[in-house]
Amino acid sequence: MSDVQEFLRETVTQHPVVLFMKGTAQFPQCGFSGRAIQLLKGCGVKKLVTVNVLEDDEVRQGIKTFSNWPTIPQLYIAGEFVGGSDIMSELNESGELKKMLEAAGATA
Repeated sequence: MSDVQEFLRETVTQHPVVLFMKGTAQFPQCGFSGRAIQLLKGCGVKKLVTVNVLEDDEVRQGIKTFSNWPTIPQLYIAGEFVGGSDIMSELNESGELKKMLEAAGATA
């Protein structure tokens, strides 16, 4: 396992909620990443780790391999890959996203 893959595995397993995104929670660098942050905030997330993939090309490519998912942002809850912005929107509309975040202890 490469150093990047090891970093990704550790990051998603050591934190209840991890969002790999373009930019930061304060300054998203793309609309999809901005939307993902808004959805998480709307669900009352308190424990959120974000990883800015624009800061490290190896991480940006590595996360796509790690998840077998071609786009950013990517959301992980309790170590499990959830999906990107569109999937987050669908889960939010059904109320599932908030339940998943609560179950992971990320809204306390």
